[in-house]
Amino acid sequence: MNYKVTLLFLVILIQFSCKNDNDKRLADQLKDIKKKELIFTTIKKGWNFFDSPINTTSEATIKTWPEWREFMEELAKKPKQTIREYQKKSKALSTKVMALNTNIPTQFDTPQIRSRIATLTTQVRMLDLYINLTDISEKKVVKLVAEINIELVSLQRQMDKIVEKGKIPMEAGESELLQMILDTTRAIQGGSVTPAIIQDNPSSTTNQKNPNGAQP
Repeated sequence: MNYKVTLLFLVILIQFSCKNDNDKRLADQLKDIKKKELIFTTIKKGWNFFDSPINTTSEATIKTWPEWREFMEELAKKPKQTIREYQKKSKALSTKVMALNTNIPTQFDTPQIRSRIATLTTQVRMLDLYINLTDISEKKVVKLVAEINIELVSLQRQMDKIVEKGKIPMEAGESELLQMILDTTRAIQGGSVTPAIIQDNPSSTTNQKNPNGAQP
């Protein structure tokens, strides 16, 4: 009789223990779901890129620089449904931003532009890294989106500055002076003009003494 009572007690204990484990597992699952929902909601709310040109220079460049156009178009396509879509989007952006280093228009192929592209590339790749972590930091992701927007503005303003600088006319006489310098340089290279520094050099052969020590 005691054996049966003990066995019954063990069965009840096991069932109770299993129920507690199941309840705990269910609670953990619900907690994980809520956490993922919060991460998704935060990222979705903060995923707002400056995907439109901010000036006429950037707008015009989109037509002549395919890599810039493709990157901006990729920014404009915002994911909607799942965090997985945002992860795929960040990877696509990482690929597009790295392509900006190729075929940079000659006008914009300057250290200032390349520096801003390098910074932008680093930020986009960091975004791709953080959003694909097992434990996603949604605050870090949103912060990187904001930093990318700042660099996008900086890059487009630098492009516009270069274009505006190219429109500034030369001061009066500057064009003629520049042409004179170029003409003189070509003449020297052609051997038709002797630079003044050679003519006035005290060690020139015209100032050398004759073998008897007398002046020529």
